[in-house]
Amino acid sequence: MQFTSLDIIDPILQALAEEGYTTPTPVQAESIPVLMAGNDLLACAQTGTGKTAAFAIPVLQHLHESHVHGQKRRIRALVLTPTRELAVQIGESFTAYGRHTGITNTVLFGGVNQNPQTARLLRGVDIVVATPGRLLDLMGQGHLHLRDIEYFVLDEADRMLDMGFMHDVKRVLAALPKKRQSLFFSATMPPEIVKLAASILHNPRKVAVTPVSSTVEIINQHIFFVDKENKNSLLAHLLQDKSIKTALVFTRTKHGADKVAKFLQNHHINAEAIHGNKSQNARQRALNNFKAQETRVLVATDIAARGIDVDDLEYVINVDLPNVPETYVHRIGRTGRAGARGTAYSFCNAEEKAWLRDIEKLIDKSIPVFENHPFPMMKHAAEAPSAKTPAKGGGGHPVPKLQAKSGAGRWARRKG
Repeated sequence: MQFTSLDIIDPILQALAEEGYTTPTPVQAESIPVLMAGNDLLACAQTGTGKTAAFAIPVLQHLHESHVHGQKRRIRALVLTPTRELAVQIGESFTAYGRHTGITNTVLFGGVNQNPQTARLLRGVDIVVATPGRLLDLMGQGHLHLRDIEYFVLDEADRMLDMGFMHDVKRVLAALPKKRQSLFFSATMPPEIVKLAASILHNPRKVAVTPVSSTVEIINQHIFFVDKENKNSLLAHLLQDKSIKTALVFTRTKHGADKVAKFLQNHHINAEAIHGNKSQNARQRALNNFKAQETRVLVATDIAARGIDVDDLEYVINVDLPNVPETYVHRIGRTGRAGARGTAYSFCNAEEKAWLRDIEKLIDKSIPVFENHPFPMMKHAAEAPSAKTPAKGGGGHPVPKLQAKSGAGRWARRKG
């Protein structure tokens, strides 16, 4: 199937061709006809599946075909998304796909001066992409209203829940007109999200692509058992491998991200941290440096990394395992996209073993253990006397070959 077979108008087809896109992804092929027909949509789709284009193309087409020239533009489409980075990327996608339609968009997010955003709203705009807090703030100040909304997109609904935005989302919903087309995207469907979707959507068509348990099949995954205090040294050791041109590294906390980045910098590895305490400009600059491969390692928290989409990213390294198994799938899903190769290294200390079991249950797969590395967990070292733990990291050790154990023997080793 090609985009040309989806009844997409020529201005958008031209823009897609200029972006190098000719063949829709599965979520695009399934969602676009549903949305073109005016139906509500409930889509279970993860970051990296092409879901932004799946909703941006139909929204742009509808707005273009019903646009009345000569009138001040009013906000007719709203996309609500949890993070600044994702909002910026969605706005860029609307701009790219709509460059020949004359349809305009603007992005609203906090952490920056609101004046440029309010000036744009004053001039008139067709599409608003916003994070909940800044949207409600500007609504409260009278800079915009939502009574003309015809298309509402709730993106990353499960992450909205994780980040505590449900109250804000419900406040936005209360301000929307009853008559509208609603699009609901979520990577996972826990009970709270199913209930929210039912309250938003009217007789929705359902699309589900890449089930959570299968998204990781094409990614080479490895677990490193390592004591907490040796994690940074193990990371620096792995990064001696020059074939790792860039790596996205995850920590659980903002403080942890800063510590890891500083440790790598002290070991002459070009690294930057990205998290919620950084200014928007600093976060965007770090992301741009990483995309341009000027920064080799980007250290991120889950919330800050949401929506990061880097072409040809081969390595994701979890310095800390997440305590929510779905988050693991989100993290490693940033590599191995579009059939490309991907590798995920995850560090696990004694306190994280229960989280590892939850992850393996979710993905229905035992993750191979990287046995032969210079920083084994002390309990493992006691079971394998030949393994020595150097006092300091990076000391000239070659990156070891994988010696993975599976089955009962591996579990016996873990439980010990």
